[in-house]
Amino acid sequence: MTSYRRDRTDGATWFFTLALADRRSRLLVENIDLLCAAFGYTQQRHPWHIDAIVILPDHLHAICTLPVGDANYALRWRLIKTEFSRALPRTEVVSGSRQTKGERGIWQRRYWEHRIRDDLDFVRHVDYIHFNPCKHGHAPHVVDWRWSSFHRYVRNGLLVRNWGGEAVEGIEAGE
Repeated sequence: MTSYRRDRTDGATWFFTLALADRRSRLLVENIDLLCAAFGYTQQRHPWHIDAIVILPDHLHAICTLPVGDANYALRWRLIKTEFSRALPRTEVVSGSRQTKGERGIWQRRYWEHRIRDDLDFVRHVDYIHFNPCKHGHAPHVVDWRWSSFHRYVRNGLLVRNWGGEAVEGIEAGE
């Protein structure tokens, strides 16, 4: 079994990208209630703070802060992916290697993680998350995408409703 080298800084803030195996799928937004339930299930058992998040049809981005003394973000993502997958009917095509490992084939096996280094890094990744629906052509304006923490940021006075306008140059965070 492959052993990945991961940063194990406890209490850190992280940027994540998780994607479906079928990047043409709309599974996440078509089953948003199931995804939210999976997040809730995980949050009850292993709390963490979700600083920013966007759910797109085939992938999601999130910035999460773990509690002091806790570095186990992998457990949380495993639970979210597992709970979401269990709630879905079995309609996907599963490869032989995934069948052997007892996997459904809904999610890509790996995900991207990046430890947030400082305040500027945090702001850049929040901006990237909030503008992502526009980047992928899912919404003409940031405010038009429903499944985004952008709306919480507006309610809390951290961003204005028309933030992002038609296009934002230079928002890069990695995917």
